[in-house]
Amino acid sequence: MTTVRLTAAQALVRYAAAQLNEDGVPFLAGCWAIFGHGNVAGLGEALHGVRDSFPTWRGHNEQSMAHAAIAYSKQLGRRRAMMVTSSIGPGAANMVTAAALAHVNRLPVLLVPGDVFANRAPDPVLQQLEDFGDGVATVNDCFRPVSRYFDRIMRPEQLLTALPRAFRTMTDPADCGPVTLAFCQDVQAEAFDWPREFFAPKVWRQRRPEPDARELADAIKAIRAAKNPFIVAGGGVHYSGAAQALKNFVETHKIPVAETQAGKSALPWDHPLNMGPIGVTGAASANALAENADLVIGIGTRFQDFTTGSWGLFKNPNRRILALNVQSFDAFKHGALALICDARVGLEKLSAGLGKYKAKAPDAALKKEWFAAADAVTNPPSPDSNALPTDMQVIGAVQRAARPDTVVMCAAGTMPGELHKLWKAGKPMSYHMEYGFSTMGYEIAGGIGIKMAEPARDVVVMLGDGSYMMMNSELATAVMMGIKLTIVITDNRGFGCINRLQMATGGAEFNNLLDHARHETPSHIDFAMHAASMGAKTTKAGTIAELEKALAAARKMKTTNVIVIDTDPYPSTQAGGTWWDVAIPEVSVRDTVRKARKEYETALKKRSLV
Repeated sequence: MTTVRLTAAQALVRYAAAQLNEDGVPFLAGCWAIFGHGNVAGLGEALHGVRDSFPTWRGHNEQSMAHAAIAYSKQLGRRRAMMVTSSIGPGAANMVTAAALAHVNRLPVLLVPGDVFANRAPDPVLQQLEDFGDGVATVNDCFRPVSRYFDRIMRPEQLLTALPRAFRTMTDPADCGPVTLAFCQDVQAEAFDWPREFFAPKVWRQRRPEPDARELADAIKAIRAAKNPFIVAGGGVHYSGAAQALKNFVETHKIPVAETQAGKSALPWDHPLNMGPIGVTGAASANALAENADLVIGIGTRFQDFTTGSWGLFKNPNRRILALNVQSFDAFKHGALALICDARVGLEKLSAGLGKYKAKAPDAALKKEWFAAADAVTNPPSPDSNALPTDMQVIGAVQRAARPDTVVMCAAGTMPGELHKLWKAGKPMSYHMEYGFSTMGYEIAGGIGIKMAEPARDVVVMLGDGSYMMMNSELATAVMMGIKLTIVITDNRGFGCINRLQMATGGAEFNNLLDHARHETPSHIDFAMHAASMGAKTTKAGTIAELEKALAAARKMKTTNVIVIDTDPYPSTQAGGTWWDVAIPEVSVRDTVRKARKEYETALKKRSLV
């Protein structure tokens, strides 16, 4: 056995760069890094040595760097990923939120935070968290519940087992998610004689598990027996690359489809069997079919409460759930009939088994009526209107400016619900929504990741002033890297979405809009000027007409463009939607809360707990 002498950090980077996906390209596209003590000497030197073949990018916040990496992988259907490294202490802790985002959304990212000295000689080091009753705990233990695989590297040779486990996790269709390798800073710098074969290129192929024959037979039997089968397409359709298989399946068997936030764009919006979005932020057309369905066929969905209306949406007393999912944890939820397999393979096997079976065609009027309602709220206001624009009208303007290759993306606040209802997605992966964790601040960094994944596509980032204030620093990164984004900031002067929820649950407007928060000086933030200070081209649009003009101008620009428009915080799309379980106080001095509680108790009695 021949060996090569490298530091542990150099070995990690060399191994990472040699791991390929089934297309023969590196699975890891490179590394995002903010250096500090704990990673600058060890990993910093290692990354510098491969900077031309394994690029390193610098961000302004550890959390947002990880957001960019996660969005990159999501946009590519998990076929590639990125590494993110930080210093110890606050730099590492900043990435915990991003790890949770990746965990919830089942997305791969390799997080390598620096850690304390394994030899403990200088304890406690700067930024070291000390547990009075646990000598091995560090701040990086916060990653344990939000990582699919966690390891602490306290000896160089531990990488010989930890790294293959890390890549197995990131490339496994069922267990996919974030990996954290907490890397002790003294170990990073230690040398070891590594077997050369450890660094031989390795291809990690996307496994496509076949369905169990008995589960498949039961699923086919259930579909054949159903009078009103109904498909819920989730994010697993995209991760499996199963959009075409889904299209073939529904066209052959005429089963209508609704899309979750993660599944949206699996079918073109105007496909006659795409009945629109489902659930709390769903279309009236899709929800009407969901209520009547006697067999709900989930494909790659984890049945989040927004999808199921907190399990109050599926009202047919005879309804059953058939869950096609690569992960058994999801496939068995709520007593579902499980079909555990890859989405694309499962759809093909189901179709072959169903033969010439066709379901009853959905009422086309449902879809026509829904889009009439959607168009009514997204159409531009009359030219002589003095009212503030609505978020729905902003979406309409962006939709009219969009091209077939446009990707619209968002994560939190008002926009996710309105976009899910109203956006007309024409191609797979043209709608990028992080709504599993709904992380405020994901948007701008996520836009960078999307553009890095697919440079030829137009990327439109939509976010409210609240999300912008949470995390805007990567706007400077986008400018620095020459990445073109079109960013539309809707300024409703606070957290308008939660303010509406507060009012809907009987509460008083309190601490959400800036004017309702405790203050001495009224808040007035010039977002256009702020964005311009980071190098972006900026426009303040006063009307929808001015917004459309600014969007047209942005298309011709080669750099990131930020368009700010003031919007009304109160209106939302009233059509569609369904009940969502938000607990309301049993005791209150307010009549509005007591009234809302009675309505809540009535709704609780109507949902199914199994």
